[in-house]
Amino acid sequence: MKNNKPLIGITAGDPAGIGPEIILSALSNPALYELCRPLVIGDMGVISTAKKIAGSKIDLKRVSNHSQGIYNHGVIDLLCVSELDFNETFWANPTIQTGKAMVEYVIKATDMALKGELSGIVTCPINKKIMQMAGFNYNGHTELIAERTGAKDFIMMMAGDRLKISLVTIHMPLKKVSDAISIENVFKTIKITGEALIRRFGVESPKIAVAGLNPHAGESGIFGNEENDIIMPAIEKSAKEGFNVSGPFPPDTLFYTVLNGTYDAVVCMYHDQGLIPFKMVHFADGVNTTLGIPIVRTSVDHGTAYDIAGKGNAHPGSLIAAIKMAAFQANCLQKDV
Repeated sequence: MKNNKPLIGITAGDPAGIGPEIILSALSNPALYELCRPLVIGDMGVISTAKKIAGSKIDLKRVSNHSQGIYNHGVIDLLCVSELDFNETFWANPTIQTGKAMVEYVIKATDMALKGELSGIVTCPINKKIMQMAGFNYNGHTELIAERTGAKDFIMMMAGDRLKISLVTIHMPLKKVSDAISIENVFKTIKITGEALIRRFGVESPKIAVAGLNPHAGESGIFGNEENDIIMPAIEKSAKEGFNVSGPFPPDTLFYTVLNGTYDAVVCMYHDQGLIPFKMVHFADGVNTTLGIPIVRTSVDHGTAYDIAGKGNAHPGSLIAAIKMAAFQANCLQKDV
């Protein structure tokens, strides 16, 4: 039965951040080994140092490929992609060296998933600025993975047991959001969300709510015309495609309704519109998952937390949830084949 469990690659994130610590904490949980076979992709020296800090008794087993792992609780199978120089590597002090390493982990995991060697990948936090300084001109994991997998249309979903939100726009100045919203972009986000709820989350007939952009969803055009000119046509187009979608709703009341179980997901127009209510509910166990790509990818919903890196007290809740969700999505996709 062990070999039937999904094989999930976990990238170690920024070696100067909390990624190595939360991996050790998360994989001390035997329940995760009942759900999947975790393979850590990172650096032996970094994980060993984190192990000493955490006082962990878990054994580390170096493997050269996924088939060598034993995947039993009490042992972390580690595929080493980097061998960092510890004369130049310190907690909370990211460098070009750590920047290259954290990107190499993601590239390795993505390529393995594309080859079918991994059932899915889970990414620990990286430093976007250091990523770019290391020569990788992306805004983050998502864009790198999307390019690597050849995905044209992809979206970011934040997911938890009580609330799931998808974003039409992600990381951009608020003053640019209105110009970035189009009928096609809203429709694409609804479509990818609906398909993912069915195939990756096992929801048979998902109900999707769409938030308006403006206060009171525009108040019949008094506070803006995006709802009438862009969002509503996208909703109508989605309905014609067979999606059970409603809106646009005033954002200030929508999330209360969703938390009462009326809808399976919310399509939001911009980052903070969705992330503020999401993190109010799922601050410790929220998961970032990329939809529209040909592989399963989940991630923690927090950053590198340099302020606590190397102190042994980083909370692994989001990583545990991300591993569980990656395994769940992999199983759902397997059933859908």
